[in-house]
Amino acid sequence: MIELDGSQGEGGGQILRTGLALSMVTGRPLRIERIRARRPKPGLMRQHLACVLAAADVSGAQVEGAELGAQTLCFSPGAVRAGDYRFAIASAGSCLLVLQTVLPALMLADAPSRVRLSGGTHNPMAPPFHFLQRAYAPLVRRMGADLQLTLRRCGFYPAGGGEVEAAIHPAAGGLQPFDLLARGAPKAAFAECLAPGLARNIARRELDAVGAAMGWSGDQLRIGEQRQNEGPGNALMATLEYEQVTEVFCSLGERGLSAEEVARRLVVEVRAFQAGNAAVGAHLADQLALLMGLAVWQSGRSAAFTCSELTEHTRTNCAVIERFLPVRFALEVEGSQLAVKAARVAMA
Repeated sequence: MIELDGSQGEGGGQILRTGLALSMVTGRPLRIERIRARRPKPGLMRQHLACVLAAADVSGAQVEGAELGAQTLCFSPGAVRAGDYRFAIASAGSCLLVLQTVLPALMLADAPSRVRLSGGTHNPMAPPFHFLQRAYAPLVRRMGADLQLTLRRCGFYPAGGGEVEAAIHPAAGGLQPFDLLARGAPKAAFAECLAPGLARNIARRELDAVGAAMGWSGDQLRIGEQRQNEGPGNALMATLEYEQVTEVFCSLGERGLSAEEVARRLVVEVRAFQAGNAAVGAHLADQLALLMGLAVWQSGRSAAFTCSELTEHTRTNCAVIERFLPVRFALEVEGSQLAVKAARVAMA
């Protein structure tokens, strides 16, 4: 049994999600204590409980401690089963974090799967739908699996009600790692605003502010299709396409925050990434670590990527991966870049 301390490193929900994902993939039972110990409200919140229940459904697991507020969980997986699944969060919690929990197991299953999810689609402290669709899914496909994502309805805090569909096709012959050391030449850049249920001039003001700061105009400033279920919401996004990778940045509107401030926050993130030359940003680095770890484990070949920042989130994620897989990460500084290198090792 793998035992994890939920207070280690960044001490949040990622330890739980990565632990569940790798428990399913390896078939190794998991016990995790002090779940989300570093958060203001420790223990399982609704979206974390949804991750546990989804993982149990996909793997036929036996679970102890699957209840709201629980800080200790025992998870004993069975065989992963491909199929059609529906998972819902009865709140605005991120349904995309639920998808990321079950995705590794379904990518390595023996048949395709379809997953329908409902809940939040554009949340603070979680990857928005467009990040997964434009930045993350292409890397999954590059490793040999296929992930197709469809946004049916947007879901914003506090109403939720978003709907997402994911079609997952496992990689024939297993996942294959690759090096991602440079982003390559720029191909396209644009801003997009979702503002369902809000006055149209809010989206226009945000886009105009981004355009003025970045020198973007015309087709680079887009009002997104309004696919919304309940309640108002606002997500301002910037997409940067390069030869080797696509990055997506998101700034969420909130009550009392001006359209111009929403735009300013986005511009700060975009400019910081453009000022460097690493292949991926901090958030994509965190997501890529698990993909690379699985691919290195399956293939036996090493891989590396460069990133603009090594967050505590990424370091913690790498540490959890190393507990389950015969893979070791080296986090190094190479000139002006940070490199994450993964290699397979013999297990004791």
